[in-house]
Amino acid sequence: MTRSVYVTGIDRGDGRQVVDLGVMELLTRQVDRVGVFRPLVHDGPDRLFELLRSRYRLQQDPATVYGMAYQEASTLQAERGTDELVSALVDRFHRVARDYDVVLVLGTDFADTQLPDELALNARLANEFGASVIPVVGARKQSAESVLAETRNAYRAYAGLGCDVLAMVANRAAREDRDEIAGRLTDRMPVPCYVLPDEPALSAPTVSQIAAALGAKVLLGDDSGLARDALDFVFGGAMLPNFLAALTPGCLVVTPGDRADLVVGSLAAHSAGTPPIAGVLLTLNEVPSEEILTLAARLAPGTPVLSVAGTSFPTAGQLFSLEGRMTAATPRKAETALGLFERYVDTADLARRVSAPSGGRVTPMMFEHKLLEQARSDKRRVVLPEGTEERVLHAAEVLLRRGVCDLTLLGPVDQIRKKAADLGIDLADCQLIDPATSELRDSFAEKYAALRAHKGVTVELAYDVVSDVNYFGTLMVQEGLADGMVSGSVHSTAATIRPAFEIIKTKPDSAIVSSVFFMCLADKVLVYGDCAVNPDPNAEQLADIAVESAATAAQFGVEPRIAMLSYSTGTSGSGADVDKVREATELAREHRPDLKIEGPIQYDAAVDAAVAATKLPGSEVAGQASVLIFPDLNTGNNTYKAVQRSAGAIAVGPVLQGLRKPVNDLSRGALVQDIVTTVAITAIQAQAPTERAPQQ
Repeated sequence: MTRSVYVTGIDRGDGRQVVDLGVMELLTRQVDRVGVFRPLVHDGPDRLFELLRSRYRLQQDPATVYGMAYQEASTLQAERGTDELVSALVDRFHRVARDYDVVLVLGTDFADTQLPDELALNARLANEFGASVIPVVGARKQSAESVLAETRNAYRAYAGLGCDVLAMVANRAAREDRDEIAGRLTDRMPVPCYVLPDEPALSAPTVSQIAAALGAKVLLGDDSGLARDALDFVFGGAMLPNFLAALTPGCLVVTPGDRADLVVGSLAAHSAGTPPIAGVLLTLNEVPSEEILTLAARLAPGTPVLSVAGTSFPTAGQLFSLEGRMTAATPRKAETALGLFERYVDTADLARRVSAPSGGRVTPMMFEHKLLEQARSDKRRVVLPEGTEERVLHAAEVLLRRGVCDLTLLGPVDQIRKKAADLGIDLADCQLIDPATSELRDSFAEKYAALRAHKGVTVELAYDVVSDVNYFGTLMVQEGLADGMVSGSVHSTAATIRPAFEIIKTKPDSAIVSSVFFMCLADKVLVYGDCAVNPDPNAEQLADIAVESAATAAQFGVEPRIAMLSYSTGTSGSGADVDKVREATELAREHRPDLKIEGPIQYDAAVDAAVAATKLPGSEVAGQASVLIFPDLNTGNNTYKAVQRSAGAIAVGPVLQGLRKPVNDLSRGALVQDIVTTVAITAIQAQAPTERAPQQ
């Protein structure tokens, strides 16, 4: 039977989209087929469903998501009664439920619905759907006592109407009251109660949303600038020195278009990072001269400058009535919302309470979710040497907002801050270090010179070497100032991993450094090794790759069943290449007799049960291999790319293994999500007790 979770409220303005998004995140971690049903909907685009569909790659036909429009429901209820309305909605719900393992139901929004006793209707629908309920109480601008009372009353209302209440959520509480409210609710409620503080970035409109709402003309600005949140509004009228003192981080400057001094001064302040602003909004339909606009574009590239026809006073009225919304076009708000949800909700306990049925499938999205959760469970610090690269900064924002790990960015600090300000990214929780000016440079030079003295490296030469961001980052890992390093978005593989070979070196029980790719297929994850590092490993090295790959697979939740691949299966073939694989198989078994290893074996016999039944009947590995070891780099690299391109698999990696401490390489074409995933993998590798960096 389909499991359903019904997220609802008690009044409008509860900001429950944060909870909708957080619950969807939990559900998609557990099962592949998650459906969405919204019983009643307003006319116009459903921004929340479009966000869910975009973020979670939902294949559901939008026409099946909605029960009926509010106006239709109100008319039906008035003419034929509540039973008829509920019956129609239940029928439409089951059309969705039959196709999915779990359904997230988005309750009514209590906004201009013309439905009497809307809370009771939500409770009735939840019961008829067989759904468990998570009620959300809006706590914005309410006292702690008021939030406590409303939360208890909401629980009694839904429980009293027969609902299975999974948990209660009080959302948008004042930050100074959050802990008190959470503690008092925990003592007094029979179900878990989670209290989320108000987060200004979620309710702040983006500059793009402001432009759309006001019908503003965009004079300057790129997509990144228009995506910035306007956290405050500062109205210009004073002389420049006094005006600059009034600027706040993330503010939108509103000034008459003829005040070129305030425009230039605001953008100059932004360029200096004192403070970074969201943009400039010009009123009175006045536009600065072309010379001023050219100067503005050079001062703060990408920063939006908008123009509206109205005067400042009516414009202010419109601005203060705007509230930001999470949409598919505001992915950063979604990351902020998920970070908030995951910080203040016991997601592990809530996931157990939801207990969606699992079919044993592991989709790429489920694997990615698991990586982030595993990294977050025992946070480590990862150093990113490419601190001025835009993709790295966007990835850093995601990692920090989701609480995946602590981060250190390397590079000229002023350049990093300016680039982050231009992108509207907050790096307040990130450590920034410039290797060229760091107080660590001298000691790192001495340590590197000592390590490479046998190669004739002097302290003077080392002083220059360690100013390189990859060498500096590697030394941070070696010295326990970071637990792992990820680089390669703008550096070659050699530039990324050579310092690791020279400084960190291999683990005592590893013969070589090798790599694996996690191949995320539609319904499972396979581990391929080695597809990136060793061109033609001998039998001993191949055995080491197999053992290391099994350990890596196990660390990331893949039960290792190892297939040593060859063009021949079992004893059916001979030749130097087959003999190498056969010898490697025996060596691996001797080293790790507890592992399930089969070889030599062909790829089809390794992964296809029907072929395995013919070629190797009774094998513990054939037909169900999860770790596939290729005999050489040529075979491995071509196979992973063929599967990636032809089967639509997501290839995560290469993940280096065999080093004493984790360092991983990125493709120079890596997307932001690739960087996020690789950093999470690196943080998880650093969680292994034998590899954890000693603290200084």
